[in-house]
Amino acid sequence: MTKGLENILEGGDRLFEGFFEWLEGQYDAASGGFYYARSSRDADAFTTDIESTAQALGIIERCGLQQRLTDDIKADLVRFFQSKQDPGTGYFYDADPKMRKDDVMVGRALGYSVGALRTLGAAPLHPLPGNRNMAPAYCRAPEAYAEWLRSISLANSWRGCDRLCNSAPYLSQMPQDEREPFLREALSYFESIQDPETGLWGEGTPYVRISGTFKLLTFYNRFQAPLPRTPEIYRSLLHALRSEKAVDMCYIRNPISLLTSMKLRIPEEDVLEIAEITLRNMARLKRADGGYSREIDHSPPAPNVAQVKQGEYYPDMPEAVPLGKGEIEGDMNAGTQAILIRYTLHELGGLQGRKLDIADSVFSSLRAGTGR
Repeated sequence: MTKGLENILEGGDRLFEGFFEWLEGQYDAASGGFYYARSSRDADAFTTDIESTAQALGIIERCGLQQRLTDDIKADLVRFFQSKQDPGTGYFYDADPKMRKDDVMVGRALGYSVGALRTLGAAPLHPLPGNRNMAPAYCRAPEAYAEWLRSISLANSWRGCDRLCNSAPYLSQMPQDEREPFLREALSYFESIQDPETGLWGEGTPYVRISGTFKLLTFYNRFQAPLPRTPEIYRSLLHALRSEKAVDMCYIRNPISLLTSMKLRIPEEDVLEIAEITLRNMARLKRADGGYSREIDHSPPAPNVAQVKQGEYYPDMPEAVPLGKGEIEGDMNAGTQAILIRYTLHELGGLQGRKLDIADSVFSSLRAGTGR
């Protein structure tokens, strides 16, 4: 790529000044987990949570900082995730009982916890919900699965596609011969409801539909299935970047992740334009505390309903699960996406080897808790 792209990406790296110090400040030695935001740790109403802790670990791993964590810190992280597993169901739950009512949060917590434990060289203490008796009822027969797929509303593409993808972990745990009829139902249904002109799924603003499409792409990638109508998706994506206001970090990250996952040959001038737009949008969400906010005006207090903007409604809307106060502050959800954007842009430009310059002092003062 040209020197112009290198200069753009070097400028983007300056947006991470103070970020890793902010990340370090989210760690809680007593629980072994990470808080969602500064306002989370400053209020007694909130605790460290599964998603934020897994996201923090993901940032640490992606940025090559694992060696800075002591064995005691790693052991406390293992205990944090293991303590969240319900021995009766195999699922992982946060303290807020409302979290159990949101199937997307429950599915994400399962994937995050199992993945984090694997990264840390550990395993769950109890069997996972991988058999037919513990998995959702729709996994018991392809016909039931097809009926469930069609019951999911796509009035908000982002949330609806997120719910559809929530079935992927259950399918992946099935033996291949049992999985195939379920997979055929899913892929056939998805292709039948894809917009032939835009390549997108569901309803909503362009960024909402692109975000929904990105969610579905994770399903396709999980089962090595080709994504249909990629040229149409690319045109829709470019149009949104050029004409829509990105008021949410997901509106900045999802198009970039969608682009790289589609593995298209992108003209160099498009890569330059995409990188400039993306980093300009990201800069608007950088906060004085060193982190990033999910939304342009503030950090959403309950990220599980942040996909739905004020005044919108769709069936099966989840109950809010607050993780912070929603102040103008950095939050872990936005922080992990900012790091993904950075590394994805470098991949898009063929500059994967460029690492962030992170001060040696970061994580050097972390101490493990005493709850053993």
